[in-house]
Amino acid sequence: MDSLVKVHAGGGGYDSDFSDDNEGESSEITLKRKHEEEILQKPFQKDRHSKVAHRSLHCSELDREEARNRRAHLISLNAFERHKKFVADYILYYGGNMADFKRATAKDRTDHDVLRENHRFLWKDEDEEDMTWEKELAKKYYDKLFKEYCIADLSRFKENKFGFRWRTENEVVSGKGQFQCGNKRCENQEGLKSWEVNFAYVEQGEKRNALVKLRLCPELYRI
Repeated sequence: MDSLVKVHAGGGGYDSDFSDDNEGESSEITLKRKHEEEILQKPFQKDRHSKVAHRSLHCSELDREEARNRRAHLISLNAFERHKKFVADYILYYGGNMADFKRATAKDRTDHDVLRENHRFLWKDEDEEDMTWEKELAKKYYDKLFKEYCIADLSRFKENKFGFRWRTENEVVSGKGQFQCGNKRCENQEGLKSWEVNFAYVEQGEKRNALVKLRLCPELYRI
């Protein structure tokens, strides 16, 4: 036993893999291996041990994705549906009733109402001064009418009241007012006779006169 102790003591004891020399050699091998991995690593290849994203970055990405989805949804809606969504969101967040946002329809006017208010049997130069969009609409309609023969409303002739208007394109094509009687309630085509009469009328509070041509059947021009 004594000799064995001396051998081990004299030899400096057992060698260990965890000695300083082995530590230096292993670290050198590790660095070499790491260097080789860096050389062989592709540009698009990610590290083996990626870092965990911060929570704030995750929340930011979620917010951006939500914003993109919301924007895509709004773009897919038409103008009226988008308006209804904004109104519904306003009521949801700030309170109120849908009736508060209902549009008042008391002053609504159709194109027909605008034409009736701004119509001219004959347009003069002074009528085209200070043109508004309503007057322009009425003038555009007037330019499409055919002004050779008139269509007459003779239903109140006993009161010495007559109504005249110019013909539309469909009436010209069908021959109404030229090859048919010019009275709007008559379709007689026999014995028509042309008349040129003075039409006195009141328009926009102003008295005016115009010579108009009319085609009538015998039952009417004998009145």
